[in-house]
Amino acid sequence: MQTQLATAPPDIQRATDDAVTIEGLVKHYPDPQGGTFAAVDGLDLTVRRGEILGILGPNGAGKTTTLEIIEGLTPADAGTVRVLGLDPFTEPNEVQKRIGIQLQSSTYFEFLRLGELLDLFGRLYPTRLDPDELLARVGLEGKKRALVGELSGGQAQRFAVVAALVNDPEVVFLDEPTTGLDPQARRNLWDVIASLADDGRTVILTTHYMEEAETLADRVAVIDHGRIAAVDTPSRLMDRFGSGTTIRFTTDSPIDPLSLVDLPGVLGATDTGSGEATYILDVDAPDLAVPALFMWAGERSIAINDLAIHRPTLEDVFLNITGRSLRD
Repeated sequence: MQTQLATAPPDIQRATDDAVTIEGLVKHYPDPQGGTFAAVDGLDLTVRRGEILGILGPNGAGKTTTLEIIEGLTPADAGTVRVLGLDPFTEPNEVQKRIGIQLQSSTYFEFLRLGELLDLFGRLYPTRLDPDELLARVGLEGKKRALVGELSGGQAQRFAVVAALVNDPEVVFLDEPTTGLDPQARRNLWDVIASLADDGRTVILTTHYMEEAETLADRVAVIDHGRIAAVDTPSRLMDRFGSGTTIRFTTDSPIDPLSLVDLPGVLGATDTGSGEATYILDVDAPDLAVPALFMWAGERSIAINDLAIHRPTLEDVFLNITGRSLRD
């Protein structure tokens, strides 16, 4: 299928405060059942300079394909893409000078050491950073003479990220940067990613870890069926698409949950039906509802046990937007 990317005039391309702009992006692939399917289907997205944008979506939602198109690695079938005001297909050299890419998996020259690899990569660009400084940034200064095959999983992932920084990029693309890492290695890499934004770089990352997106991202974009289903800050997404805050508790004797609906901050009350005197309050102000509940119980000599507050999470948002059905 012919690529039909529209090209804006140069003055419009470069007159932007956004790092990435995408309009009407479409990409089809052959369907094993015949015909084609749209991996990306009219996707629109804007990424601001200096922000960390987290991209979430089920398997097959179009996340990696979208990144590959933005990076200039895969041609689109229709739509417009601008990276720092440049077209990655008509001006690929200019775009590649200013972006860094960490792919889901990377293969390096087997017999070159880390310092040599970074020096080699850096020589491909007009601007490059010192290999020693890069390795020190991710705690690998002692591994300068090590081969990639000698690194642990966490060290290899940190090297993959730092290898994307050799040309001092303005925009960094990270595709599932912490997959397969243990919790400690993951959090170490989070610190590295956060430091990129502190330097003023724009970071676009895909992830399956909700906590990762919630911790790192200034905004989160949820992609489903090749389109942007929602994009906003994590807190606003949780307010809009979360399931609401609930308080779950048990009592030492059964109560009528309807007697709690008039307490401050309480929207509704239900019995879980477990037969264990366990109740759930839907609340909009837990800071008011919790003390009111204990005061209510104290006046009636009722003991409150096992109280837990559940606030909406990014995982709730993800499931509410994309559904709970398993997808390959």
